[in-house]
Amino acid sequence: MKLYCKVVALALCLGTLLLLYLFVGSADDDDEPPLKVAVKGSRSSAPGGDLVAQAHFRAVPAAEPEEEGAAQVSKREKQQQQQQQPRLHKKTGKRSAAKGKFASVRRPKDQKHSTLQLSAPQWMHLAVVACGDRLEETLIMLKSAVLFSYRKLKFHIFAEDSLKSEFEKKLQEWPPSYTKKFEYHVYPIAFSVGNAQEWKKLFKPCAAQRLFLPMILKDVDSLLYVDTDVLFLRPIDDIWSFLRAFNSTQLAAMAPEHEIPKIGWYSRFARHPYYGMTGVNSGVMLMNLTRIRNTQFKNSMIPAGLTWEEMLYPLYQKYKNYITWGDQDLLNIIFYFNPECLYLFPCQWNYRPDHCMYGSNCKGAEEEGISILHGNRGVYHDDKQPTFKALYEVIRDFSFEDNLFQSMYYPLQSKFLDTVHTLCGRIPQVFLKQIERTVKKAYESRVIVNIGANFRL
Repeated sequence: MKLYCKVVALALCLGTLLLLYLFVGSADDDDEPPLKVAVKGSRSSAPGGDLVAQAHFRAVPAAEPEEEGAAQVSKREKQQQQQQQPRLHKKTGKRSAAKGKFASVRRPKDQKHSTLQLSAPQWMHLAVVACGDRLEETLIMLKSAVLFSYRKLKFHIFAEDSLKSEFEKKLQEWPPSYTKKFEYHVYPIAFSVGNAQEWKKLFKPCAAQRLFLPMILKDVDSLLYVDTDVLFLRPIDDIWSFLRAFNSTQLAAMAPEHEIPKIGWYSRFARHPYYGMTGVNSGVMLMNLTRIRNTQFKNSMIPAGLTWEEMLYPLYQKYKNYITWGDQDLLNIIFYFNPECLYLFPCQWNYRPDHCMYGSNCKGAEEEGISILHGNRGVYHDDKQPTFKALYEVIRDFSFEDNLFQSMYYPLQSKFLDTVHTLCGRIPQVFLKQIERTVKKAYESRVIVNIGANFRL
């Protein structure tokens, strides 16, 4: 009997405590909105939860103070309204938080996705002019661009009508993993001012087409133009970044024609004005087309400024008997009168046989390696400069799906052993340093990173 009484007394005590607990909990709910409590529960689930809780809580509009005499809402009705709000925030918390004062505060995962959306990849535009027998050379140049670049590319290919179908056929044969990285358009050769046949025969076939790019590509803001005999040994993204280095007056970038005036062509033989001490080489030319279209250029023909299109043909007529290198000479004349418009990038961004065939004279390439190889003088197709030819053949023969080290870098090292008898071949580190770094990064991003991502999945 005594044991029975003790059990009954213990049960009554527990029941009393439970009633007190429920009563106190209900009183707390009246004082503090349940939304804050619901968000608090998420603080322990992810780093930075306190800030997220504050963002969700403060995003809820504060209740308007009620005027005297207005209908009073009971505490129970308020509580019911507030209990419904957490459910809405729980489902669409990101949307409602985005409208509040702390909309910029995100969980780490959300912040990552937001950054990716804001910094969507910017297209890089690459232009080339191909006439005659330059089909293969142009395709190898485009291949080197696609192999290493990160952002997507738009190719603007200016070619004779007979080459259009060949370009389309060859580019469509590339594997989907690479064709998804670029878009292309093949344009006919066209000159907006002057005699078309005269322009077409100026220096190399169709080379003068580059002078008319600002007028043809009216919807393109910036562009990298290269000759067909150019090879990229690092991502185009890197030379594209020079656009951000332009000051308020600069609208194009080129490399010097030579580093040493005593052996430079312009400083010894030019019969017309040219830029700087040694002139500039137009085989690699970065252009802000918008600025070119909007600028009034100083010139030697009239006191007033002329637009780019207005200036081209009169300038050619004035100097056509004195120019040797065609459109490149015209560009040198333009920037002689407008030096503030040109940005000079170092010689490793337009490395030619002249930089090593008389001895190494490009300090930037000695320190950093060659970034862009320019095989002018036809050196890809003869035996005068075997180092240049070796790079061209290795990239030409590389299969897209092969291993970059085994099928590109190692064969290149072997080929260079046969070039040590030449002045350019005596400095293999200049040719290999940058491409080794580029191949390593490309290998890591396409093999190691992808394997890691698949492993995590």
